[in-house]
Amino acid sequence: MQLLLDKSVGCLVGAAVGDALGGATETALPEEIRTRYGGWVDGIVPPFHENWATSRPLAPYHKGDGHITDDTLMTHALVRAYAKKRDHLDAYDVAELLVPDLIEREVWIPDLEREAVAFHRLAAAERWLVTRLHHAHADPREAGVGNIVNCGAAMYMAPVGVVNAGDPAGAYAEAIEISGAHQHSYGREAAAVFAAAVAAAMAPGATCGDVVDAALDLARDGTRAAVAAVVQAARGYERTRDAVPALRAAVAPYDTVGEDYRNPGLGARRPSRLHSIEELPVALGMVVIANGGFREAVLGAVNYGRDADSTATMAGAIAGALGGAPAVPADWSAAVAEASRVDLAEPGRVLAAVAAEVYAADADRFARRTDHFKGLS
Repeated sequence: MQLLLDKSVGCLVGAAVGDALGGATETALPEEIRTRYGGWVDGIVPPFHENWATSRPLAPYHKGDGHITDDTLMTHALVRAYAKKRDHLDAYDVAELLVPDLIEREVWIPDLEREAVAFHRLAAAERWLVTRLHHAHADPREAGVGNIVNCGAAMYMAPVGVVNAGDPAGAYAEAIEISGAHQHSYGREAAAVFAAAVAAAMAPGATCGDVVDAALDLARDGTRAAVAAVVQAARGYERTRDAVPALRAAVAPYDTVGEDYRNPGLGARRPSRLHSIEELPVALGMVVIANGGFREAVLGAVNYGRDADSTATMAGAIAGALGGAPAVPADWSAAVAEASRVDLAEPGRVLAAVAAEVYAADADRFARRTDHFKGLS
C-alpha cells in the first residue's frame, strides 16, 4: 500500500500547492500577470493587488503569499466526509456529512486570516450547497439544479479519484452522484471527468496519456469536445508558457464566461450540453505539455490566469497523483503549509487508508455478486 499512500499524498498536496500558487493570479489575464510580476510567475508570489483588502470589496481575500483558498478547504472537507463514512459517498452523504462540516467545524482560513467555519469563505455558487440542502431541504440528488454552472464542484473532486484509484469509470459515476447535490449540466460533468482523470493518474505506472484517454473515454457533450480541442492544441508545444494563447483559443468556443473574465455576459454559467467549464480542459492541456511534470503543469495554469487557482488545483492534483509526493517541490509545499497553517500531507494519508478500506469492501461485495451470478447460470 506504499504506492497508494505516496500517490494519495502527492495528489492532495499537489492540489493544495496548485491552489495556493494560483490564488495570487486568479481573475487576472496573462498580460496583466506579466505586468504585475515582471514576467512569468515561477513560484509563490504576493497578492495581485497590494491593497487586497480594499481593491475588491466584494471579495477581500488575502490570496497569494502561499495561502490556500476555498478549493482546498472544500477538498479537505470532502476528505473528512470520507473519513467518517469509510465507504463510497452519495448525494445524501453530501447533505449529512459534508454540509455540516462546512457550517459547524472551525478551520483556519488563510485568505481571511482568521479561524471560522468554512462556509464564510465560500463563494455564492458553493454556498448553494448549504442553501439548498440545509435550509431548503432539497432532495440531495437534484439539489444542484438551478445553481450557476461553474467549476465549484469540480475543484474539490480529487478525493473521489483517490478513493476509486485505478477505476476511472467508478470515479466518474461516484462524482456524478456526489456533485449532483451541488452542480448540474457541464459543471457536474466536469466534476466527474476530473475525478476520473485523478483515478487514472493513481494507477501504477500511469502516464499523462492514460489520464487523457480516461477523460476522453468518459466525458460527454461539450466537455468532451473541449478536452479534445485543448489537448490537440497542447500537443504542439513543449513549454506551457508558450501555449497559453493557443489553449485559450482552443477552449474559447466552449467557454460561457467570455474574454472579459471579470465581467461575464448574460450567457455565462448557464446550463448547456454544448459548453464546458474552462478550468478542466486547460488543466489537462497543461499536464500534457508538461508530460505529467508537476512544476511545469502548475506554473502553466498559474500564468494562464482567469480562474487560476482552480485550474492549478486540478493540474496539481493530476500531476501529483502521477508522480507521487516527491513530484511536488518540497520548498513550495513547506511554504504553503506554513503560510496556511495546515498539514498538507495528513488528508492524503487519511484518504489512502479510507481508499484501502473501500477497495476491500468492494472486493467483498463483488465476491458476493459473483456467487449469486454463478447461481443464476
